[in-house]
Amino acid sequence: MKKISKQEFICLTAALGGLLFGFDTAVISGALSPIKIQFSLNSGMEGWLVSSGLIGCISGVAATSMVSDKIGRKKTIILSAWMFLASAILCAGSFSVSMLVIGRMIGGIGVGMASVISPMFITEFAPAEKRGRMVSYYQLSITAGILLAYFSNALLDTRSAQSIFQTEIWRPMFLVMAIPSVIFMLLLAKVPESPRWLISINEKQKAASILFKIIPPETAAREFKAMEEAADKSRQNSRSLFSKPLRLTLFIGTILAVLQQFSGINAIIYYGPSIFEKAGIDSQNALLFQVIIGSVNLLSTFIAIKWTDKYGRRKLMIIGLIGIIVSLLGCGWLFYTDYTQGYLLLILMLFFIACFAFSLGPVTWVIINEIFPTDVRVKSVAFCTLMLWVAVWMVGQFVPWLLEQAGAAWLFWIFAAFSTINLIIIWKLVKETSGKTLEEIEEAFVSPH
Repeated sequence: MKKISKQEFICLTAALGGLLFGFDTAVISGALSPIKIQFSLNSGMEGWLVSSGLIGCISGVAATSMVSDKIGRKKTIILSAWMFLASAILCAGSFSVSMLVIGRMIGGIGVGMASVISPMFITEFAPAEKRGRMVSYYQLSITAGILLAYFSNALLDTRSAQSIFQTEIWRPMFLVMAIPSVIFMLLLAKVPESPRWLISINEKQKAASILFKIIPPETAAREFKAMEEAADKSRQNSRSLFSKPLRLTLFIGTILAVLQQFSGINAIIYYGPSIFEKAGIDSQNALLFQVIIGSVNLLSTFIAIKWTDKYGRRKLMIIGLIGIIVSLLGCGWLFYTDYTQGYLLLILMLFFIACFAFSLGPVTWVIINEIFPTDVRVKSVAFCTLMLWVAVWMVGQFVPWLLEQAGAAWLFWIFAAFSTINLIIIWKLVKETSGKTLEEIEEAFVSPH
């Protein structure tokens, strides 16, 4: 078995933030029903319990932009791991709905922080020729975390487990997250700070020491020089997040983040069971549905891991978006003609998931974390990620209304229209970043004036 390099170990460790992200997001699906029964939740309280995680998430994104530049990437990612652990313990030990909500908010803060800092940490460590693959591991970890939560919930929702925990089976469902949280923290202890951040605060000796430990001397010397020159240039320019040279780059990052969600991925996952029912498949077995979607999502992400560096970000995004548009138009047509019985709708749905999983899912994160200069990267990525989570909220709020007012056909066609806009923007504005160093990408994306 091939031994992984120090850089790969660092990137794979950081990617575990995605696994906790996915687990925290999905675990509520299995725990919600017994919680509703035990605490007699009405629909309003049920919605508040679920959405409280999103509020925490937005807070976590905002906190990361302030914290990471001050205390460093490593301490910030460790802080996110502590949030996941605290959430697992607090939710499992809750004796009221208020405690559960607080625990969910703390977990949401961890999700928000991880969604910014994990892919950024990977981006700043990964070698240029493998960076796309390494950042894609983060998306793979998210899908793995979701599947892990589904399997964990299913294993605990058995007669033997219920005989032990009685009606409070939801407690160990939350507590399971403590295990990967502790493993994550132990692995992070062996990970160094980002050399690019150290250079940005003028800790050049520490940065050089780290670089020479993890990569060959000649490469380390060349990369250190490029990082130093880029840092000196940024100090001279004294750029702010909304300064003129960064406006186009910020627009690209923001629009990619928002349109990733306006493809309809979460709407299709959330409302997928009813769509499967229309296809003639019994969706009473929720685990089967979730495992089908989760498995296709997970397996298709390997395409991005294998090809994003070889064929490039733009090509994968364009191919994936074409597939997404075709599948959305097809789903809309099936609902418009009321031809939803049978397996054609199911095939188009799974084709959509597969196309998303090898393109918009992972590659959006890759591009957003590559295109910004080191001095404003955390603020820029946090802003784009914040806009992504706002888009998640908008989809969750307006999809039920659109389904009721316009119908499923028009919902799919609206998502297809947004995906077409995304395709045009990528075709016209996004330059290829595969194989380039972060400093070379800065030269290509950031206007000198």
